[in-house]
Amino acid sequence: MDIKRTIDDIDHKILQILQEKSRIPNAEVARQVGMAPSAVLERIRKLEDRQIIQGYEVRLNPHPFNQGLMAFVLVTVQSASRADLATLLTQVTGVQDVHQVAGEDGYLLKLRVADNAELGRVLADEICSLAGVLQTKTNIVLNTIKETRKLDLNRYSS
Repeated sequence: MDIKRTIDDIDHKILQILQEKSRIPNAEVARQVGMAPSAVLERIRKLEDRQIIQGYEVRLNPHPFNQGLMAFVLVTVQSASRADLATLLTQVTGVQDVHQVAGEDGYLLKLRVADNAELGRVLADEICSLAGVLQTKTNIVLNTIKETRKLDLNRYSS
């Protein structure tokens, strides 16, 4: 999809505003872009219908929920194209992201768990026990410098 052909300058501004604060009142978005609230709401609905806006999420602090340990796990598999294995990996305890990756014939998982003991259990009991998993390589995050889901909209401005 060529983003330059699917959104105009006003849509671009709306997306920037929503990325910064998705709970902003529609009337405030309308004020910032200089349009009627009903027109802005219609634009947002169209952006959602076209899957440019795919949803709205709340970012939670993982520590109060006993999920303070973050790890990235590279899972080497017999066949990276096995859709059933990919689906099973999405259901593993603590998995937030599953990415099929090149170079290792496998998947890269982002997990959030309570501690090293839970991570060890998840690796042994839930990941390595899956048919087709050959090995795992785990990197435990010591400190997060930057973590965001925001896209750089200025790279594709219309």
